[in-house]
Amino acid sequence: MDDDVRKLPLAIEISQHTVGIAKQNIAFSLTVKFVIMLLGALGIAGMWLAVFADVGVLILAVLNATRTLRINEE
Repeated sequence: MDDDVRKLPLAIEISQHTVGIAKQNIAFSLTVKFVIMLLGALGIAGMWLAVFADVGVLILAVLNATRTLRINEE
């Protein structure tokens, strides 16, 4: 960014896109963690499954967040 006011709509678009992706990552992460916690409470999932699920969610969230890099100036 620079001091050009004409780029403000682009900055707003990028920020809205970024917030949307962050909300997706949070929702996905919480859903997976809740499912693993429920399976653990029922005795179906062990600690290692929880660890692998957590790392898997982390990798997927980072890959999903890289979608913000595809927004380019037109």
